[in-house]
Amino acid sequence: MTTLKLTPIGNSVGVIFPKELLGRLGVQKGDTLHVVDQPDGLRLTVSDPEFDAQMAEARLLMKKWRNVLSELAK
Repeated sequence: MTTLKLTPIGNSVGVIFPKELLGRLGVQKGDTLHVVDQPDGLRLTVSDPEFDAQMAEARLLMKKWRNVLSELAK
């Protein structure tokens, strides 16, 4: 478990992530993280859950309408 400390940054409050934690998340300065509400707390993720859900729906539609999309692409 990693403990993070809240730090004042101008008129806001920020969190400083240790280098090893950034490496585990696969992020670097300037990247975007998403906070997801969960029943047991919050989850920090590099992927956008809403976008992932939209892409899953799009894949289903593309599979269903594959022939039509193929003809339209011609």
